[in-house]
Amino acid sequence: MAAVSDPVELGAPWGPVRSEPPPTRFHPVHGANIRVDPSGTRATRVESFAHGVCFSREPLAPGQVFLVEIEEKELGWCGHLRLGLTALDPASLTIVPEFSLPDLVSLGHTWVFAITRHHNRVPREGRPEAEAAAPSRPPALLMEPYLCIEQYRIPRDRLVGRSRPGLYSHLLDQLYELNVLPPTARRSRLGVLFCPRPDGTADMHIVINGEDMGPSARGLPATQPLYAVVDVFASTKSVRLVQLEYGLPSLQTLCRLVIQRSVVHRLAIDGLHLPKGLKDFCKYE
Repeated sequence: MAAVSDPVELGAPWGPVRSEPPPTRFHPVHGANIRVDPSGTRATRVESFAHGVCFSREPLAPGQVFLVEIEEKELGWCGHLRLGLTALDPASLTIVPEFSLPDLVSLGHTWVFAITRHHNRVPREGRPEAEAAAPSRPPALLMEPYLCIEQYRIPRDRLVGRSRPGLYSHLLDQLYELNVLPPTARRSRLGVLFCPRPDGTADMHIVINGEDMGPSARGLPATQPLYAVVDVFASTKSVRLVQLEYGLPSLQTLCRLVIQRSVVHRLAIDGLHLPKGLKDFCKYE
């Protein structure tokens, strides 16, 4: 793999430029207890702990991250969010299964990973299993602007969860960046993507707060359309989609990064002489 400093295209394989994928949205087909907002970017389970399976509206492109942020939790349930991919067309399902695991997986051509509070890393080939339990990203690398997964390079900025604006948000944000907080915590960001291999198959990767957990499934059919699966299960009550920029960052994003790095904490943004829309974008995104 090329070094991060090599001149490669942003958000693309190590080579030619690829087109920007369309914004991610939830599919209109989903579990019975799910309500999707009119924008198609927020999914909420309105009752019980099950029937919370959702899909991406379109198949994912290779290297495209279907990224969600945990917005609401619900106490009293055992279990957390589940992420994965399926080669089944959601529109072809007569009934959406109650659970992604094992119900949806048992239909075949589906791979789902259950997120837990700990131990989400997958041992890599040729490495001892004990390494999977240790953080794979030392603090020195936290400032690296890109996450490299196999042949793809993804801007890290939006991949990492952020706390709500407050006096201590700058300290809490560091906990997300270090992946110290449980991935099941509110405001954590979790994503799924697939990376094709030369033999025509693909690996499925789970990303938690800007860190690759490794290939959680292998041998996926890279030539078939693959839809993202999000099971808003048990203690996870509501998630929202987070959009990524795979090409050159927009001027709005560049302005946000400069402003955020120039203040101690995000509440200080209120005192800047800037348009309200830009202030809100800098505080909450």
